[in-house]
Amino acid sequence: MIASALAALGAGFVFPPAWLAQEVPPDKEERLRVTTEVVNIYAVVRDKKKPVLGLNREDFEVTEDGRPQEIRYFSRETDTPLTLGILIDTSRSQERVLGVEQQEAKVFLEQVITKRDLAFVLRFDVDVELMQDLTANHRLLARAIDSTVIHGGAGGIMPGPFPTGGSGGTNLHDAVYLAARELLKNEVGRKVVIVLSDGEDTGSRMKLSEALEAAHKSDVVIYALAVIDREFYYGRTAGFSGDAILRRYADQTGGRVIEVDRIKDTAAAFREIAEELRAQYSLGYVSSNPLRDGSFRKVRVKVKGKDYKVFARRGYYAPTD
Repeated sequence: MIASALAALGAGFVFPPAWLAQEVPPDKEERLRVTTEVVNIYAVVRDKKKPVLGLNREDFEVTEDGRPQEIRYFSRETDTPLTLGILIDTSRSQERVLGVEQQEAKVFLEQVITKRDLAFVLRFDVDVELMQDLTANHRLLARAIDSTVIHGGAGGIMPGPFPTGGSGGTNLHDAVYLAARELLKNEVGRKVVIVLSDGEDTGSRMKLSEALEAAHKSDVVIYALAVIDREFYYGRTAGFSGDAILRRYADQTGGRVIEVDRIKDTAAAFREIAEELRAQYSLGYVSSNPLRDGSFRKVRVKVKGKDYKVFARRGYYAPTD
């Protein structure tokens, strides 16, 4: 599937060697994707300081295109298997921050990924490289993270032979698109992508809208650690707008952008994400709109009578015949 997608993109993607073969937990057969008419929404509720725990079904209200929907399924997702992708920007703008990102990403995965979960590691610059396919093995994930290098450096475990842009290019949209469409689409349950990047895209074949569509259709929540080395951009003719791009990804899918102004704050940012993954609510409803027209339907989730901030996907694509 990945090969066909990249052929259509005309973009660079490096295939993993044999030792990166997918490893799956024993309960994999229980996690096969099933066709359903239920619209699933994963939500995090926050007050001004922290996630809000202990809410019940009756505390929520969901609307689709402005019409109230009946919440038929509800649970607190503290122990539901998780499929997670780490997308690491290895363009030159990240040269001064990559080492800290690697260190804290490994700590994060040690804390979050259990034997019931799966994770993969992907890096992107002028091409997109799968460093480790889905696995629950912490050692393999750590080795993959350590193998990421800045484009133009000494080379990773498998340097990319298919460049699609100039030196220092960043194919963020291609990376999100491929992670959602090819690596996460056929998984079930909670699916989360964490992007470590400043958000600048300078070479993708896919557009932001196309990558977002792939994320919506695969039910992926996108978090972003916006680690921005502003000194890198200082004095350059091109303006910086990457933080707005990361915010668009997060806002539309129900994740969050955590800005890391100081490199030493990277660990705290990862802890915030880990805390939210343990505080998710799962809401499910059957749409009152019976049309199978493939249209995008806007969804809004609120907590009744409370001034809480709810982070949840902004919509989904209706099924088609």
